[in-house]
Amino acid sequence: MALDAATRPLNSLGFAKPEAETRVLVAMSGGVDSSVVAAQLAEEGYDVVGITLQLYDHGAALAKKGACCAGRDIHDARRVAERVGFPHYVLDYENAFREAVIEEFAESYLAGATPVPCIRCNERVKFRDLLETAKDLDADCMATGHYIRRMAGPNGAELHCAADPTRDQSYFLFSTTRHQLDYLRFPLGGLPDKAATRALAAKYGLPVADKPDSQDICFVPEGNYASVIEKLRPGAAEPGEIVHADGRVLGSHEGVIHYTIGQRRGLGIGGLSEPLYVVKLDVETRRVIVGPKEMLATRIVPVREVNWLGDTPLTARPEWHVSVKVRSTRPPREAILRPVSETEAEVELLTPEQGVSPGQACVFYETGGSRVFGGGWIWRGA
Repeated sequence: MALDAATRPLNSLGFAKPEAETRVLVAMSGGVDSSVVAAQLAEEGYDVVGITLQLYDHGAALAKKGACCAGRDIHDARRVAERVGFPHYVLDYENAFREAVIEEFAESYLAGATPVPCIRCNERVKFRDLLETAKDLDADCMATGHYIRRMAGPNGAELHCAADPTRDQSYFLFSTTRHQLDYLRFPLGGLPDKAATRALAAKYGLPVADKPDSQDICFVPEGNYASVIEKLRPGAAEPGEIVHADGRVLGSHEGVIHYTIGQRRGLGIGGLSEPLYVVKLDVETRRVIVGPKEMLATRIVPVREVNWLGDTPLTARPEWHVSVKVRSTRPPREAILRPVSETEAEVELLTPEQGVSPGQACVFYETGGSRVFGGGWIWRGA
């Protein structure tokens, strides 16, 4: 006798129906992570559809190594789909990616901020546009190769850090909304380490089993932000002065876009008795302000465009005791989150952080736990 939906146990993706009747769209970058997700779900019997996004110029991409979504990666994703035996499609998102990610990256950088385009790509392209495409294809859910966990909580799906803290990608996924979280799945989030992922790739005989991880932002070769900005905005690198915080002019520079908050090396102002760091970028006067390390210490961090994933509204309390990350490479630090509105807040760091930069994300975590409560974008404040 066939089981109805009310009595059938849930499958591994959380649906009360057979795997063969559960369609899952897998966002495939061509790397080992998303390839393993697709192969694993196909082996479990799911109706897998692979989608790869072409995000920027195909010809230029073929000559570039170490980035996702390039021409080689599209080829690799297709090879994986052919080997495992599921349909695979390439969608041209070049215009959408430029408008939603690259243009803002350029404007933000020119304004003296330090943007994180990977977050905007997840937010505006992968988890918005591609997710809608998945629904158009009648997929029950969309799966990705991100290292983060989605867990069922008493009030719905919750976002949690990956089991392997060295692979955790929660900083880059803080803007995932509750609505998106209901539809998304992250099969790799519970794996102990990257070695386990590569072991699965070898088990499935995937041609990308030994493929190196991508390191750069996909459209920024060798991490050279300034060269990309100069191509996008010719003439943007206007020269100016390097000025000490006490007002002394120490030298000149070839464009504010070549500097970031907290930078010490490559300032071109040697021969001083104390080490100096970039403490402020004044775009309007084209000045790079430098000073001693203690000037980098920040306690109050204003954030906006807040995405809150708590069980009650952000404004339900005057303050929340959380831990926050102000850069992807730093551990969470205890803080007090004070809502200003549903989308703006002030974060007070209990221990001052150095090099807090506008344009970076401030991500909220459960202190002593794994839950991600969302986050916001750091700005200079009113």
